[in-house]
Amino acid sequence: MPPAHRFLGKYEHQMDEKGRVALPSAFRDEADGDAFVLLQWEKPYLTLFPRSVWDGKQEMLLELRRSDAAGQRYVRQLLSMAVEVSPDKNGRILVPAWLREAASLQGQVVLSGNIDRVEMWSPEDYDRQRTAEVGDDLSSYVNRILG
Repeated sequence: MPPAHRFLGKYEHQMDEKGRVALPSAFRDEADGDAFVLLQWEKPYLTLFPRSVWDGKQEMLLELRRSDAAGQRYVRQLLSMAVEVSPDKNGRILVPAWLREAASLQGQVVLSGNIDRVEMWSPEDYDRQRTAEVGDDLSSYVNRILG
């Protein structure tokens, strides 16, 4: 089954002093009015899940919480780093200060589509991870997927 969303591309947008950043119009169009869940589940970036995608993730988290004692602690920790956000009439979302700090976001922000989600990176961290990936042998993945 194809993903419900198809977020593609990389954009750089300015975050204002209040922590608001405009989502690219292509991402807003793809979300089709959906609210987002913004969280940090992996350092150093943030992830925006459209609410419709998050609902499936939430079901998996509920199952983990019910079936695994350590999973209960993980779910609690993960959800403490999550917040629901909706674009305002100008297409901006507000990134809470504690999440901005966790991902070192200020000024320019990289918004990168990753199929069913959008990632938010500091430009420096994004460039570091991109450079690290280029150093790895990715050709086997590319051939398996696109070859």
